[in-house]
Amino acid sequence: MKSFRPQPGFVVQAYRFALDPNAEQERALRSHCGAARAAYNWAVSWVTASWWQRNAEASYGIPEDQLTEWRPWSLPTLRKAFNEAKHTDPRFAGWWGENSKEAYSTGLANAATAFDNYATSKNGKRKGRKMGAPRRKSKRKARLSCRFTTGTIRVGTDGRHVTLPRLGTIRVHERAHSLREGVAAGTARILSATVRHERGRWFVSFQAEVKRDLVRVARPDVAVGIDLGVKHLAVMADSAGEIRYEPNPKHLDGSLKLLRLHSRRVSRRQGPDRRTGCKPSKRWEKANAERNKVHHRVANLRADALHKLTTRIRAEYGTVVIEDLNVACMLKNRRLARKVADAGFGEIRRQPTYKGQRNAARTVVASRWYPSSKTCSNCGAVKAKLPLHVRVFDCDECPLVMDRDENSAHNLAALAAAGTIGTGVAGDLNAVKASKPRGADCKTRATRPSRKAGPGRAGGAIPTPRGKEARDRTQTEALTLW
Repeated sequence: MKSFRPQPGFVVQAYRFALDPNAEQERALRSHCGAARAAYNWAVSWVTASWWQRNAEASYGIPEDQLTEWRPWSLPTLRKAFNEAKHTDPRFAGWWGENSKEAYSTGLANAATAFDNYATSKNGKRKGRKMGAPRRKSKRKARLSCRFTTGTIRVGTDGRHVTLPRLGTIRVHERAHSLREGVAAGTARILSATVRHERGRWFVSFQAEVKRDLVRVARPDVAVGIDLGVKHLAVMADSAGEIRYEPNPKHLDGSLKLLRLHSRRVSRRQGPDRRTGCKPSKRWEKANAERNKVHHRVANLRADALHKLTTRIRAEYGTVVIEDLNVACMLKNRRLARKVADAGFGEIRRQPTYKGQRNAARTVVASRWYPSSKTCSNCGAVKAKLPLHVRVFDCDECPLVMDRDENSAHNLAALAAAGTIGTGVAGDLNAVKASKPRGADCKTRATRPSRKAGPGRAGGAIPTPRGKEARDRTQTEALTLW
């Protein structure tokens, strides 16, 4: 895929609209998405075939220089090989011409990206968990998606229809006047369009280069600290001394009773069984669709509430301080997993970051190990332990007694004024952040910060862990690890 760099004064923005296709158009949409999946599977099989061939030849004692050559996975190479194979390959013969070339290009580009991510992960150049080799996508589980970068891509003059290559003109469920007016005025230019089936509906997302003017926030000199929780979705304390409690909507809890009803109904129908090859009955498909509607409604309500909250925060404050929570580990707690997932902590962490770029506002992310709840917002003393069931913070050094969430929000707001984003060691506000956060000491010291403290004590710097530098490996070396 091409990477677009916006011109000065322009930003790349997405416009997402729901589609209302008829039966023939929906069949064409599914055909294009299926073609993208078929091209992806072909690319994965074509590249990995040389891997298995080399392993087989090596097991026979064939020398290294006489083994079958590696097949490269760059996008131009995959396109050239696919264009030669689509005429003779029985998997594409007779039907590949029914879809746009952009559908097959989507699958090949996704395969090239998957192999690149695998190679960089093997070389140690990719952050996060290790990634395995790309695998074929199942027709039953694959997400229906297709991207168009060339051809006729436009919004109708009435704002109620969009035109896509080979798919023709499709009606839009909601008006697209915002994008149409921008294109007509010359302040927007459509770069690509992506169709996707999500939550039971078809959507189209236009990637456009838009001219955007900076909008000043209401209080540019005020910083706000946001403490996330389950009892209250967010507790906000700003530098002006105001406190706000944002209630937790708990959209999933309000639909659990209805979900149990539909789940029992689905369990009583004849569902699919991969072991025996049994296909689901019509009554099971109908009951499952009714249950999915409840899930989709909950997801839509949650997304709407989170967007309204983050937009309201970004329109008011010039600086927003949020925590870098480890949501993945929080979901491992079986008592809190459902509550945490329903709250959407990850979206509250993500949305203020990109929304703040629209008005040149600042976003400060506190360290994952910063003890915002254990630190006194009045004197700075740090508690060694503060169990989750203790909802009131009672300082041992000063007479401060405050709600723990409110105290945490005050500490987060103070980080913006202190000019720091926290450290890798809980309780050491003046320590130097470790180069490897995963190797940082997460134990909280029950002491106040000391300037004279040396390494290994409160306030001291953490020595950078020693180790061999990451060596640059070529594509062949990455494949050898496989």
